Amino acid sequence: DPYFAFDGLRKLGKSLLQPANFKNQYFEKPSDDFFEQNAPVVFADKKIELALIDGMHEYDFVLRDAQNTLKYLDEKGVIILHDCNPIAATSAVSHQAWVDNGHQGVWNGDVWKMIVFFRSFHPELDVFVLDCDHGLGVITKKPAENRLHFTEEQIRGFSYEDLAQNRQAWLNLKPADYFEDYFFNLRQ
Repeated sequence: DPYFAFDGLRKLGKSLLQPANFKNQYFEKPSDDFFEQNAPVVFADKKIELALIDGMHEYDFVLRDAQNTLKYLDEKGVIILHDCNPIAATSAVSHQAWVDNGHQGVWNGDVWKMIVFFRSFHPELDVFVLDCDHGLGVITKKPAENRLHFTEEQIRGFSYEDLAQNRQAWLNLKPADYFEDYFFNLRQ
């Protein structure tokens, strides 16, 4: 995160509540800088088992974050992405449009396009969205159960209306309780 919304006192408090948090490392910088400067050292000996990506809710940013995370993901690791299933066109706008609108309402951006991209270009990954909490995208290193076949140009051109008409198929949308069996089987 380039701008922490918490200070050292809060970190200390969280560590007292959960002593394992004393080992946490914090990097107050853009994720591109982290992956370039710190990730090779941080993940040299231990791969990522679970990553949550919930940063700048725009396609290009989240795509880079997910691609960079994949480089360090354990074979049984999981990437979770927030904001993959916007429920309204007013939520699926650019950051600038949301700012221009006075930060009104929920902002999910166009994170959903990253799901379509990975389902189109990564047959070695299983990618789906859980239908909960604005859509939780899940990526694992497991062969895709089904794929999409769009070009990058098509994906960039898709609108919220396109998503609304194809939501189930494009997002590989699963009910919220799907995760229990999926993750149990993934760890076997």
